[in-house]
Amino acid sequence: MKWKVPKVWDGGQCVIIGGGPSIIKQFGIPEELVKQVYSGRRDISCYAPYLEPIHDQKIIAVNMAYKLGDFTDVLFFGDPNFWRMEQEGILGYYGLKVTCGKSLDKIPQVKYLEKDRSRAYGISTDPEKLMFNFNSGSAAINLAVHFGVKRIILLGFDMSLDTRNNQHWHKRYSTEKEFVFATFRTQCYGFPTMVHELTELGVEVINCSPDSA
Repeated sequence: MKWKVPKVWDGGQCVIIGGGPSIIKQFGIPEELVKQVYSGRRDISCYAPYLEPIHDQKIIAVNMAYKLGDFTDVLFFGDPNFWRMEQEGILGYYGLKVTCGKSLDKIPQVKYLEKDRSRAYGISTDPEKLMFNFNSGSAAINLAVHFGVKRIILLGFDMSLDTRNNQHWHKRYSTEKEFVFATFRTQCYGFPTMVHELTELGVEVINCSPDSA
C-alpha cells in the first residue's frame, strides 16, 4: 500500500545493514559458523549474538539482513524478485516492511514508496518517494532520511568481493562474477550526488566497511 514516511526517528541515528561480507570480520563471526551458513547447515540468525554491539540501535535491514534477528526494526527491499524469493519470510517479519518495487504496491502488509524518477541519482525529499540510485542500499539511505535521522551508519556497503570472492555474508543468492563487477559499478554511480545532497540536508553518513569501493 502507498505510504507517506513519518519522521519517527527525527534527529536520531540509525544503522543500515547491507549484504557485503565485511561484517563477518568486523563483528568477529567465527569462520566455522560462516561456513555452516554458506553451506546451508545453519540459519543466518546464528550471526545475531555477534552483532550485539548494535542491538540497541535503530536498524534498517536491507534484503536478507532481515533474517539476522529481532533486533532490526525495518526491512527494506527494492527488487520484486526478492519478494518472490522470500515472500513467506517477509510476511512473517515482525517489523516494518518497505519496498519501492512497483508491482508490490497492492500488498497490504508492505509499505510502498514510489521511485522518484525526476532524475537518476540523489536524495528525494518527498516522503512518498525514494531515489533508488540503482540499488536497494542507497534507497534505504533515502528511507532513513525520511525517518528524520541526522546520522546514518552503513555496514556491509562493500560494493566489492572479499578475498574469497564472496559477494555477500550469506549464500542465499549470488551472480556470475562478470555480471557482479558491472553491477557494483552501476551501484556506485549515485554516491557522489547523494553525498552532496545529504550534506546539504545536514545528514552525516559514516561508511564502516573497511574496504568499501
